[in-house]
Amino acid sequence: MQSRGSSLLAWGNWLRLAAVLVALVGVSRLIDAGSAIPLSAQETESEALPADDADAPSGPAAAPPRQRGFIDTLIAGGYIGVIIILLSMVAVGFIVEHSLSIRKSRLMPEEALDQLEEWIAAGDLDAATQFCEDPRNHSLATDVILAGLTRFRSSQFGFAEYKSAVEEAGEDYTASLYRKTDVLSVIGAIAPMLGLFGTVEGMMESFNTIAESGGMARPDQLADSIGKALVTTWLGLLVAIPAMVAFSIFRNKIDSIVSECGKRVERVLLPLGRKRTN
Repeated sequence: MQSRGSSLLAWGNWLRLAAVLVALVGVSRLIDAGSAIPLSAQETESEALPADDADAPSGPAAAPPRQRGFIDTLIAGGYIGVIIILLSMVAVGFIVEHSLSIRKSRLMPEEALDQLEEWIAAGDLDAATQFCEDPRNHSLATDVILAGLTRFRSSQFGFAEYKSAVEEAGEDYTASLYRKTDVLSVIGAIAPMLGLFGTVEGMMESFNTIAESGGMARPDQLADSIGKALVTTWLGLLVAIPAMVAFSIFRNKIDSIVSECGKRVERVLLPLGRKRTN
């Protein structure tokens, strides 16, 4: 049951991520359609001025050209930049969730283990089993102990087989924790690829502009395309690096907690090995 539930949870995570990606593409297309606005109205007005006005001296009332801000930089990334930004929000959500769920206090609560150790040492396996089956006590430690108790009580040679049941349950739960963190790995791999896609698209737009102008394109005509090429790469790396760092941290944390939990569970279930006929 634990393996099946973990599998369904993993499929649910992947389906949610796929749905989010599809929604991001649609939303970013709509945003990109309305983002093709000049950075400053002064640039358009300066092009429309007659030659005589261009020669006129600039007085103190002349406003300096507006500098490109952070929001303008993000807009320059186009719809690909929007997708990468929204992916970063998804990554932050998973990082927060993993930080709350992949903790020693959640996976192997000491109070629950102390209580189970007391019951099992006293031979009260019914109370220990009911405690582990309670959804409110769900954790890595209780699931593994429940598997050992179930095998011990259901088999004539349970005293010799419960360890294998504990190992199988531990491996299944650990695999489910690994699958939870796979989303961060996927985001860390996709974000730079999206950035590279935006780079290629921006360079293609630049070359198309040069071709349409007969090789006489002005720098301001190429600025938007080159900006997209650079901004999307920057955004992709900005999202991928923290995502991969978080992925590595959570993987190492899982290994550490699982190893410690295995030793603790083995001590809790040690009395079962001395029961030969119960």
